[in-house]
Amino acid sequence: MIAQIGLGIRKKASASAYTLGFFGRTLRGLGPFIIRGQASYKILIMQVLFTFVEALGISCFLAAGIGAAVNILGMPLLSSFSQEKLIYPLLIAIITRELGPLLTAFIIIARSVTAIATEIAGMVISHEIEAYISVGIDPIEHIAVPRFIGVTLSLFLLNIYFTLSGLGASFLIVQLINPMPASDYFNNLLQNLTLADLAVSILKSIVFGMILAVVATEQGFSVERASTEIPQAGLRAVGSSFALCIVADIVISALYYVLI
Repeated sequence: MIAQIGLGIRKKASASAYTLGFFGRTLRGLGPFIIRGQASYKILIMQVLFTFVEALGISCFLAAGIGAAVNILGMPLLSSFSQEKLIYPLLIAIITRELGPLLTAFIIIARSVTAIATEIAGMVISHEIEAYISVGIDPIEHIAVPRFIGVTLSLFLLNIYFTLSGLGASFLIVQLINPMPASDYFNNLLQNLTLADLAVSILKSIVFGMILAVVATEQGFSVERASTEIPQAGLRAVGSSFALCIVADIVISALYYVLI
């Protein structure tokens, strides 16, 4: 039993080291991609189209529902304590700082992480990666880097639209419960919004985007020969992405509360 536990720990450590190495290799490919990656720009554009543009509707709809729910549930409770103005820091904490980056990451996990992992795994099984190498094309630079940039940029942009949609829907609900001028509502929001809130939201979106991109591409490249490994790579990518994003969210939020 102890030997099996030790073997499992060594496998986890080896997998973590491989993922970190893959992340470093992807970062090293950013420069060459920017300089001579014109042939891969189409992959980058298509990745942004699929990950950001096509997911924009569901992201804004989800944000609007959360913003409305916070106001519907929170306003009566705060009114009973004559603390209606606490709704503004509550909205910022829930939508901008916490749920915005995390839920957009979950949307991308459901839509894009599985797709990227299975697509690259299929390329490995069909020997397309070997074909790239045989003609002198770096598969990391040509395949992984544009997806890394596309997913990270898409999550960053989705987080912005999520925040705007959530706060905008909240304003509409305020008009139904307690009508007020738009200037008063948004002035109150801006007074409670700090640079630290924005920094945490941006940091989370970028970190989550990098995690999702690296995990998806790394799991895709990890398959060997059998076609049955393709769906397994997708499942591993989804599970690892969820776990790593939650861990990263806890760490960044803890640092925020400690430092602020």
